[in-house]
Amino acid sequence: MLALMAAGCVFFPGVFLLSKHALKHMMGWSRGEADIVSARLVSSIQAIMASTAGFIITSSCRDVMEDSHWLTDNYILFATPYFAYDIYAMFLCYCHRLQMWRQGKGDFFQGVLFLAELSTPFVCLGKVLIQPPYFLPCGQYRQQHTVLHKVNGVLMLIAFFCCRVLLFPYLYASIPVYVVPLVAPWQCNLGAALLWPLQLYWFTLICRGALRLSAAGGCSKSTCKADNDCCLSSSNGCRKRT
Repeated sequence: MLALMAAGCVFFPGVFLLSKHALKHMMGWSRGEADIVSARLVSSIQAIMASTAGFIITSSCRDVMEDSHWLTDNYILFATPYFAYDIYAMFLCYCHRLQMWRQGKGDFFQGVLFLAELSTPFVCLGKVLIQPPYFLPCGQYRQQHTVLHKVNGVLMLIAFFCCRVLLFPYLYASIPVYVVPLVAPWQCNLGAALLWPLQLYWFTLICRGALRLSAAGGCSKSTCKADNDCCLSSSNGCRKRT
């Protein structure tokens, strides 16, 4: 078993490295081109081997439920390292395609997109403050009316509006609208068209939650009484005074 897995660990990366070396030094290809073609070569070889093994196994089995073939388990063990290698190969090819697509340009716009994550810590903190852990009694951890939650809500609104809602108009502000289809790749335009409505929808939900919280004006008497009853329940080891 270990021998087959070791053979797979050597075979698939070995073919990739040999192909990459040959394409770079014998054909004069660039590193990115050699990596992409070598990864496709290894994927094709694995596909041919798997298809061949599948044909041999299926043609040898008469009873589809009971018959077995020695090649089944052996090829699974041999091909298992391929999937670990394939993750690395796909990531490597993606990086090369990204570099070739951008051609070393557009770092400013990519940095602006990174800034969209600035609102995430505030969103996560807001969720933590209003959702108590399961091990705490009812009403003991509700922090939606504290100063921390209110300050975090204001910062979340500002960060989300600036870094997500205004992000896409800001990206296109420096380019005339009629030039956008000619300058920006269609993938960027399609992505912006799909993502911006989502940001507007989420910002609307955040605003509704903020208005609902401000309209409540604090904990109502019924809510406080319910929390008090829950905290003084017999399950918590407490009893009400009579």
